[in-house]
This record gives sequence, structure tokens and C-alpha cells, in this order.
Amino acid sequence: MSPGQLDQLPFGVVGIEQSGLVAIYNATESRLAGLDAQSVIGVPFFEAIAQCMNNFMVAQRFEDESELDEIIPYVLTLRMRPTRVRLRLLAASNQPLNFILIER
Repeated sequence: MSPGQLDQLPFGVVGIEQSGLVAIYNATESRLAGLDAQSVIGVPFFEAIAQCMNNFMVAQRFEDESELDEIIPYVLTLRMRPTRVRLRLLAASNQPLNFILIER
């Protein structure tokens, strides 16, 4: 999917390298989170951008599971009032990026 197509999706898309750095941050997530994509790309996602996901429910799952496709209810709490969302966590051992899809 091209960056332009990713930006047209109605939900947030975050692509994270195995090292934890943000590689993809679509326009929807940028708008809803209030963060400019260019300031997020290349930054450690769980440590600097979404500390509220740096726990066993999200970040640890990517460390523990090489294959992951799960939707979980979640509450985002960083930089905004608590917001109920659904997260889809995607990881595949043969892919360079892990993904978090965020539906608000």
C-alpha cells in the first residue's frame, strides 16, 4: 500500500521497525493524536511517542510473539483525555515492520 493510500484510511496506522523506531505514521493517526508525522518518524515509538502502550498488553506482545494478529480493546491516555480505542496488533516473522492499527 502506498503512503497516499495509507493516509486515506479512516483509522491510524503505525509501522514500527524491529528496533522500535517508527517507520510509518499515517495522516489519520497524525491528525487524531495531534503529532506531526515528520516529528514521529525515526523516534522510538513505545519509549517516546506512546508510553501508554509500553506495557505487557502491547509493546511486550511484539517482543514475545513473532506472529501476531489480534484486536484488543484499549484506552489511550497520553496527551489526551482517556480515549477508548480498538488496537489491531500485527507482526509476522517474515516482515520488517510490526503494525498497530488504531480505531477510535
